[in-house]
Amino acid sequence: MNKKLAILVGGGPAPGINGVIGSVTIAANRAGLEVVGIYDGFKWISSGAFNPEVHTCPLVTERISRIHLQGGSILRTARDSLVKSGKVDVEKVSRVKKVVEGLNIGYLVTIGGDDTAFSASIVAREMQGDLWVAHVPKTIDNDLPLPGGMPTFGFQTAREIATNLVKNLMEDSKTTGRWYFVVMMGRSAGHLALGVGESAGATLTIIPEEFKESKIRVEDVCDLIEASMIKRKAMGRNDGIAIIAEGIALRFGDVEEIERLLGKSVPRDPHGHVRLAEVPLGEILKNEITRRFEERGSKITIVTKDIGYELRCAAPIAFDMEYTRELGYGAVRYLLGEDYPVEMKKKGALISILDGKLNPIPFDQIMDPETGRTRVRTVDTSSYHYQVAQSFMIRLEKKDLENQEMLRKLAQAANLTEEELKARFAKVAG
Repeated sequence: MNKKLAILVGGGPAPGINGVIGSVTIAANRAGLEVVGIYDGFKWISSGAFNPEVHTCPLVTERISRIHLQGGSILRTARDSLVKSGKVDVEKVSRVKKVVEGLNIGYLVTIGGDDTAFSASIVAREMQGDLWVAHVPKTIDNDLPLPGGMPTFGFQTAREIATNLVKNLMEDSKTTGRWYFVVMMGRSAGHLALGVGESAGATLTIIPEEFKESKIRVEDVCDLIEASMIKRKAMGRNDGIAIIAEGIALRFGDVEEIERLLGKSVPRDPHGHVRLAEVPLGEILKNEITRRFEERGSKITIVTKDIGYELRCAAPIAFDMEYTRELGYGAVRYLLGEDYPVEMKKKGALISILDGKLNPIPFDQIMDPETGRTRVRTVDTSSYHYQVAQSFMIRLEKKDLENQEMLRKLAQAANLTEEELKARFAKVAG
C-alpha cells in the first residue's frame, strides 16, 4: 500500500497557510499520493484522545484548488508541541509515532514557526527515516533563519495591512494633535515593527535589537520616546506615531520586571513564551511619559493601539499567494524527488528558496547550538536596511544638543533649562 502524505499547521495563524496546504495537496495528488489533513497541529496526534474520524480529513485537489486566496487555515492550528519543561516529551512522541503508523503516513509537511519546526525536527529524528519530514516556515514575525534575506511567508501581507492601519492613525494623529503609541506584534524580533515604521514613515520606531544590554529598564525606552516627542515639538508638531515592537517587553529585566510593573503574574503559552499580547506595554509607556510631561507642567495626549491579531488571518497579498505555492510545491519535490540524498531526507529539512531555486536546509543546520532549539532571526542593526529606516525617524541626536538654536528650542519644548535638558537626555542622543 502506498504511503500517505500528511499536513499539519502549528503556532499562530499567518496569511498564506492555505496556499501551502493547497499547493502541497495538488503536487502530491499529481504524484499519485493520498493526502491527509491533520487538524490542530500536534494537539490531537500527540494526545491519547486522537480520533482519525474527527481529527483528520482527506485533502483532494477538487476541494482545495482555490483556497490559496483565503486567509486563516482550513486545518486550523494549535500551539501544542513535543517539548515539556525544555525536554523532549517521550510520551507525546510515542503517540505521534503510533498515529503515523496507524494512518500509513510516510511523508509529513508541517507548517509553522520556530516551535513547530523544532517539534518537526524531533519527529524526523525519532522516526529514523520511517517518516520523511519537510517544514514550511510560517510567521508574520519573520524571525526564522532563512538564507538570502528571504521573508517568512505571511510577513509581507502583515506588513502591508499594518502599514495601511498606521497610515490611518498618522492622519488621525495630525488631525487631532495627539500621539499614538502603536505596539506591533513580533515576539522577540523587530522585523514587523521596523518594516511598518519605515514603510508608513512613522515618527519613531523602537525595536529590541537596538539595545545592546540584555536587560533594559522601562525608563530607557521612555527616555527615547520622550526625547523624540520633545524634538518633534521643537520642530513645530505636537503629533506623532511611535511604533514599539512588542519584544521590548521581554527585555524589561526579564519577566520579573514585567510582573513588577503589572503587579501580577504574566500568562504564558504552551511553549513557555510570555503571551505578549496580554502585556499592556503601550499603557505602561503611556502612563510613565504622561507623568513626566505633567510634572513639567505640560499636557500631552497619548492613545495606545496594539496591532497584531488583525493581521494573522487576513487574505494574503499576491506576493504571499505566489510564495506559498512555491514553498508547498518545493516541500513535495523535496520529499518525493531524487534531487536530494536519502541520508539528508532522513534528517528532515526546512524548505526555503534561495536565488530562485529550491533550497532545503537540514534541521540540524537551523538549530542554535547553545539552546538546542530553532535559531531565531533578529534585525541586524548594522545593516543598510536598518540604517535607512533609522535615518527617516525623528530621534534626538548629539548635533541637536551642540547647536545652540536647536538646544534653545528643545529646552523650550520640554519646559526645561538647557542644562537640565542636556543632563536628562544626553545619554539617548545618538
